[in-house]
Amino acid sequence: MKAGIVGLPNVGKSTLFNCLSNAKAQSANFPFCTIEPNIGVVNVPDPRLEKLEQLVNPERVQPATVDIVDIAGLVKGASRGEGLGNQFLGNIRECNAIIHVLRCFDNDNIIHVDGSVNPIRDKETIDIELQLKDLETVEKRLEKVRRAAKTGNKEAQTEEALLDRIRETLLQAKSARTVIPQNADEVELLESFQLITTKPVLYVCNVDENAAATGNAYVEQVRELVKDENAQVMFLAVGTEADITELETYEERQMFLEDLGLKEPGSSALIRSAYKLLNLQTYFTAGVKEVRAWTINVGDTGPQAAGVIHTDFEKGFIRAEVIAYEDYVTYGTEAKVKEAGKLRVEGKEYIVKDGDVMHFRFNV
Repeated sequence: MKAGIVGLPNVGKSTLFNCLSNAKAQSANFPFCTIEPNIGVVNVPDPRLEKLEQLVNPERVQPATVDIVDIAGLVKGASRGEGLGNQFLGNIRECNAIIHVLRCFDNDNIIHVDGSVNPIRDKETIDIELQLKDLETVEKRLEKVRRAAKTGNKEAQTEEALLDRIRETLLQAKSARTVIPQNADEVELLESFQLITTKPVLYVCNVDENAAATGNAYVEQVRELVKDENAQVMFLAVGTEADITELETYEERQMFLEDLGLKEPGSSALIRSAYKLLNLQTYFTAGVKEVRAWTINVGDTGPQAAGVIHTDFEKGFIRAEVIAYEDYVTYGTEAKVKEAGKLRVEGKEYIVKDGDVMHFRFNV
C-alpha cells in the first residue's frame, strides 16, 4: 500500500519526502527535478509502541511502516503528455492514496510555475489533469461496454449505467470519488476501473514558519474549497520541518518545536494521516525478544492478521489471545492482565481492533 505525493512543480514535494524518509530525493528550485518516483519506507510514529517498550523491555522494537512515493510535478496538459505527464500519471495510478501538496506561502525567491501563489488555482490545475485522464479511461471502456449492453447483457448494462454517471461527473469537473455506488456490484465495479480520482486524498498546505502552528488565510481557502469532498486538510511548514530533521539530538529538535508552538513535528502527524488514508491499522505483538507493530487493513479478521506474520499462521489458525492496549497499560504485564480476566480468546470471525496486543495459536 503506497501513498503518492503529488502537486505542481516547486511546491515542496521532494522536500516533504525528504522529511518523511531518510532517502534523499533531489530537491532544487526548478521543475522536473524528480524524474523517477522515489519510494521511501517510513516508520509510523506511535506512542503506544513506546509505552509497550517501557513495560516489556524487549531486545528490539519494530514499528509499523508505510510506503511514500515522491512523484514528479504535474503541469497543465499532463493528461495530453505535456511535461512528463503520461509517466507521472502512471505513477499516480499505481498508488493507493494521494497526498496533494499545495503551496500556501509567499516567497519571491522560489519561483511558481504559474507566476503567482494561488492554492485554489493550483489544486484545480492538478484536479483537471487527473479528471481528464480518468475521462479518457472511462470513454474507452464505455465504447466496449455499450456494444455488449445492446445485446441485452445485464452485467454490461449495469456497468454502462455506472460509467455514464462517472462520465457526467467528470465532465462537470468533479472527481470520480464524489460518485456514490448504489450497491455492492457498483462498489466492485468502481474499484475495478482503477480511476485516479477515486483514490482517497489528503491535502497538505505547505506554509511558512510563521504559520507552522496556526495556519494562514491560504489554508482556510483550501478548507472551504474541499469541504464537500470528504477529504482531509492539514498544514505544515515543510522547509522548517526539513531544518528540524537536520538537528542531531532529540533535545534540540524538541526545543525547536517548542519555539514554534508545536508538540511534535508536523511530519509525524502527516505519516499517521497517510496510514489512515490507506485504511490501515496496527496490532501489536509483545514479548521479551521483540515488541512489534504489525500493519493490517481496517476490518481484517484474526486469521488475516496472523497471515501478516506468516502465511502458515493464517492457514493453521486455531485462535488468537487478545489483550486490549488500554488493559495492557493498566495492568502492566501479561500475567496481571490474565489474573484480572482481561485476556480474551477469539476465533476465526474476530475483527481485529486497532491497538490489540495479540498472540496466535496455530497448527500446520
